[in-house]
Amino acid sequence: MRANAPTNRPLNSGELARLAGVSSDTLRYYERRRLLPSVPRSAGGYRLFPPETLHRVQLIQAALSIGFSVRELCDIFRERESGAAPCRRVRELAAEKLDAVEARLRELRSCRRELRKALLEWDQLLAKTPRGKQARLLEAFAATHPKSGTRRSPLRVLARGKQKKEK
Repeated sequence: MRANAPTNRPLNSGELARLAGVSSDTLRYYERRRLLPSVPRSAGGYRLFPPETLHRVQLIQAALSIGFSVRELCDIFRERESGAAPCRRVRELAAEKLDAVEARLRELRSCRRELRKALLEWDQLLAKTPRGKQARLLEAFAATHPKSGTRRSPLRVLARGKQKKEK
């Protein structure tokens, strides 16, 4: 759970980052992308964020967590700050994200079925293969699932994301 601003005094980027659970680099990125307004600097050159900026950062993080992009948030905030009400657009974007998640789930379920079937086939093939000999499992899969090479696995995206996190 993220903390609220402890006082009504301005927060430097380190304090804001700590309270919001993000890095100072993230705050600078948000500021460059105009998700956060430009703020005054102290005599020492430190950014001084109004305490309500914590709520804005938490709002950004929440929206990103459900699939909104930085670009979409920029458009939404710009529209909001011009006095308009982007609520219907926000709802529309969220519905599109749900549709994408539903499609992704269908792809993942299909991939799960295919993997289960492949494992059963491979277990049978391995049972017939002498120890130390190649069973050529991938070749067997390609031969029995010729259409599998025409589509991209949803697991490749998951693996890429996992590799990035490990770095």
